[in-house]
Amino acid sequence: MRHTLLLGAVAYDPKVVTIWTGFRSWFRDRGLDLDYVLYSQYERQVEELLAGRIDLAWNSPLAWLRAQRLARAQDTTVRPIAMRDTDRDLTSVVVVRADSAHQALSDLRGRTVATGAVDSPQATLLPLALLRAAGLDPKVDIDLLRFDVGVGLHGDHVGGERDAAQALRAGRADAACLLDANLLLFGREGALPAGSVRVLAQTAPYDHCNLTAGPAADPALVDHFGKLLLGMSYADDSARPLLDLEGLKQWLPGRTDRYAALDRAVTETDFYDPRGALGAADYRP
Repeated sequence: MRHTLLLGAVAYDPKVVTIWTGFRSWFRDRGLDLDYVLYSQYERQVEELLAGRIDLAWNSPLAWLRAQRLARAQDTTVRPIAMRDTDRDLTSVVVVRADSAHQALSDLRGRTVATGAVDSPQATLLPLALLRAAGLDPKVDIDLLRFDVGVGLHGDHVGGERDAAQALRAGRADAACLLDANLLLFGREGALPAGSVRVLAQTAPYDHCNLTAGPAADPALVDHFGKLLLGMSYADDSARPLLDLEGLKQWLPGRTDRYAALDRAVTETDFYDPRGALGAADYRP
């Protein structure tokens, strides 16, 4: 049995090294031997978690769903340990230019809709599920303008969404699919100036990333890790810089009841099959 808790994270940005090096030191200062491994994509990270080569994975929502499917196929289990306060109750939006004549999603039939990368839950999978619910087949009824930036990062790279926003502003797309928080970010940046777009449709709230414990992890060690993590305080001078880098004020217990919409979208598109195998024909992380 390992006495070092090994965590996997995806290197979507150079700051990931700074973040997890800092967390490793913070935990070791409190008597827990934590180390980390970085992956270039979520699919390999999930496979390594289920193979028992890492104990914990900092998973995207899509990676969490695949981990669940692989675990069921292997007659084992994975469990969410924690998530950030900023991972709860997100929404995605389909936006059009403020002067657009489109008033409903059904008006986008035959129009160009810009999205993020093929594996982005917030900028592709979930908003396209809105279109399907409105009676539009994204493969048939719209001209899909997809920006495959950082494929394999599950939408952690904001570049695809920024490109979709720019395509909408430039008139190359009639609508764009974005995370609600990124719509606000692009307004502050000037990519989509205030008043230049309006929301045509919005998803129900959903959750984003979670720290997932794998089947090979020592439950007592994981529980100790979780207790320390949930006890991190923003008032602690040693913890605050790490929390700021990771984009949260407080760690919260992991929950699973807000992943259902993404799970349905994954099933509808056969992004993963029921056993967790890659199913999307054009997905090559």
